[in-house]
Amino acid sequence: MTILRRTISRRAFTAGSAGTLALGAPLLSRPALAQAEPLRIGWLAALTGPSSAPAVGFNRGVVYAVEAINAGGGVKGRKIELVTRDTQGDPTKAVNATQEMISAAKVHAIWGPTNSGEALATTPIMARFKMPNLHPCVVNSLIDTAKYPNAFRMAPSNSQWDDAVRGYVLKIVKAKKVAVIGDTTGYGTTAAGDSVTAFKKDGADVVYTAQIDSTQPDMMPDMLRMKNAGAEAIVMWSVSTGMAARMFNARAALNWDVPFVGHPSLGSGEVAGLIEKPANWEKVYVINYRSCSFDAAGKLPTRTQEFLDKSKGKIDLTNTLLWWVASGVDVIEIFAKAVTETGSSNSEDIIKFLNAQTKYPGLFGTYTWNTGEHNGFPTEEIVMGAANSSKDGALKLAPGY
Repeated sequence: MTILRRTISRRAFTAGSAGTLALGAPLLSRPALAQAEPLRIGWLAALTGPSSAPAVGFNRGVVYAVEAINAGGGVKGRKIELVTRDTQGDPTKAVNATQEMISAAKVHAIWGPTNSGEALATTPIMARFKMPNLHPCVVNSLIDTAKYPNAFRMAPSNSQWDDAVRGYVLKIVKAKKVAVIGDTTGYGTTAAGDSVTAFKKDGADVVYTAQIDSTQPDMMPDMLRMKNAGAEAIVMWSVSTGMAARMFNARAALNWDVPFVGHPSLGSGEVAGLIEKPANWEKVYVINYRSCSFDAAGKLPTRTQEFLDKSKGKIDLTNTLLWWVASGVDVIEIFAKAVTETGSSNSEDIIKFLNAQTKYPGLFGTYTWNTGEHNGFPTEEIVMGAANSSKDGALKLAPGY
């Protein structure tokens, strides 16, 4: 006996095409009812709150990919059901949502959280239930194949990010005196602390460091302290676009041209609506990626441009970063491909599939995972971008490349 089988190509995922139908594989041993059951993907998303910018961008890619796959017939005839919970960047809410997704919603896999502070709280829970988990959180300790054999990172680790930022500050900006700041979240505290340690190890003079409440309305006191300390560059670790904009406005009020270097959120399109004038966004350099960067001729990689052409008018890229959207597309594609290739949505089979990926050709990046390494993003694809150069969420390479 045979059944209609959905073969979904990479183009079908990234471009939203319908894919192709083929006669093929024998009926799997799982009951027909189970085969018709939706593929439920949990999505832990901080869609509101001060740390929402990344999740809003990721969500646009996730929704686009889910709609494209479902419009083409689903995954082996199964529609994807997206189970989204707004965590608001709150670890307690993220924990509650994770438990509800596993016990009540019965999801087959989870994407997120997208904030490391939340992931520090949710990752052990998912490990206990052997829940397949993909996330883009950068804190190094979140990936440990012994403690968390079910968790896979889809973005660089904080060490990779930190190396890129530190290298740019010391080698391109050539700053010797550095200020390092973070917000008061678990991520901001950890990232800033690691950054300070690495700068000092490389011989830099860290003249100022602080954890700053991202909702603090007046950033001038901290800016004055950094200026008085003689900072030649400010390294910032925060996902809060509001905090970033207030920092840039305070720098302008001081008539100080010190460069900011750091987290991708400093380049989010949301910043444009929060700064007092466009000039305040000059000399801000952020982590970006080869897949989402314009070359010297102003062109994007072919695969990226094809995605933009096919998705034009379907995804709002005016106030977000392209790599956030591309990651959202990739994660849905990867989970769907795991079920397509294994014929199963069992957690063990999805995890086994993820552990067998070598240079998986994603839209955002090339991923490699195995049983001994769940940090899947290649360092060579990380670059720095000019924050205020966004077009369709992609950035020009920062000066020095």
